[in-house]
Parts: sequence; structure tokens; C-alpha cells
Amino acid sequence: MGDFTNKSAFITGAARGQGRATALALAREGASILAFDLGTKIEYPAYACEACDELQSLKGEIEALGRKCVIAMGDVRDDKAVADAANAAMAAFGRVDILFNNAGICAYAEIDKMTDTEMDAMIDINLKGPMIVARHVVPVMKAQNAGVIINNSSVMGLRGGRRLSHYAASKWGLTGLTKSWAIELAPWNIRVVSIHPTGVNTPMNDGLAALEGKTPMEIAEASAGNLQPVPWIESEDVAGLVLYLASEKARYVTGGQFVIDAGLLSV
Repeated sequence: MGDFTNKSAFITGAARGQGRATALALAREGASILAFDLGTKIEYPAYACEACDELQSLKGEIEALGRKCVIAMGDVRDDKAVADAANAAMAAFGRVDILFNNAGICAYAEIDKMTDTEMDAMIDINLKGPMIVARHVVPVMKAQNAGVIINNSSVMGLRGGRRLSHYAASKWGLTGLTKSWAIELAPWNIRVVSIHPTGVNTPMNDGLAALEGKTPMEIAEASAGNLQPVPWIESEDVAGLVLYLASEKARYVTGGQFVIDAGLLSV
């Protein structure tokens, strides 16, 4: 997939699920990792998002591979926390080659029952958060005249979803950021792409199902959108796509949307 020796990656939402799988996959290929995730509970959504213990265990797993890992706890909505994390990455690694904007939330809400708090949290975390992180990483990449930004959108960043209008809006917005940043940053050899997974087997998937009073499998069966006979994909599937897009094999890939959806968007 490409050698990431002497490269470093800044990964948000790194402690669990897709972020964790990607951090480990990049580390196995030689990369140093700045792992950023929440250290305290947030108001919305109601399922647990804080990940102190998981960040510590991730650091241990990466260091066991012989790679460097710096952990930083904070909220992507917090400009200072993000700035401190970017500074920590530079102090430890001297560069940031890959940004995986992965942190995000999901929850259901009917439009006539959706609160301002729910809408604001969804937009601020899923859309404004990646912008805040990029604001602190892009100057580093410009100085290097190289970098890759991978924004984790969703199939809902390319279609609508029942009771998911605020989520879909945030992910469509991230698609727009991706296309615009690709145009803006190309002169500095900074590539920007978005990925669009179907449902992924993660702790967030479990938490979302619990809020609905259902099992993850019941949620998957109710949506029943994948053409391939699987209820969801795994975090490692997403990590494999990220590794390719971050590698030199994708050196001329920028501005595009990459679907990993088990066929969901084919109909």
C-alpha cells in the first residue's frame, strides 16, 4: 500500500472505530501518529463518546509496533485544543503528512422535533470541526509543499436519509469543503479527498442503536440498503481505503469522493 516511514498522520476521533483502525494501519506501514479524541463527555449525542482509556491503549499498541504516538485529548470544536495538538505533532515529528478528519457524531431526529442544540452540535462537530483542524494543519503542509487531507464523510454525504437531515447536511457540507480545498490547496501539492462509507461496525454504531432501543443488527436490517449481503462493513475496510488514498500510489488523486458502501449507492 505504500511505505509511510518518516511520515506522520494527525487523526481525529482516533481512539475507536475507523480512526483507531486507520491509526494502527498507518503505524504498521511506518507512520508516526498524533491521535486526537475526546477526554470528557459531551452533551449531544447521549451515547458515550469520551475515550481516555482507549487513547492510552492505542498509544501502547502503536509503540509496540516500534512507532511514535502522541495522544491529545480535546474537542474538534475547541480551537485551542486543536492548536495544541498540532503543535504537539510538530514538536514530536517535525511535520504532518496526513490529516484524517475522522471525528464525527450521528443521531436520529425528526425535522419537526429537532432542537437547535442537536442541529448545532451536528454541524459544529461534523463540519466546522474538520475546518478548525485543517486551519491548523494546512500551514504546516504548505510549508512542506506536500500533504494529504482525507475527510471522512458518509454515504449520507451523497444522498439523503430519513430522520438524518442534520447528519446528511453536515456530511454534504464536508463533501463541499473537500472539493473546495482541493482546488485551493493544489498549488502546494496538497491533495484533498473524501470517503463515503456505508454503516460501519463501530462503538458509535452500537451507541446509536442503543438510543433507538434496538440492536445494531436490527438497525442494519431496517435500513437494508447494501447490495452485498452484509449488514455493515468493518473499520479495517475503511482503513485500507485511507491507506491507499494517503499513499504515493494515489499521488494524482485529489478532489474526488470515494465510496465504500457495499453497493448501497448503486440503486
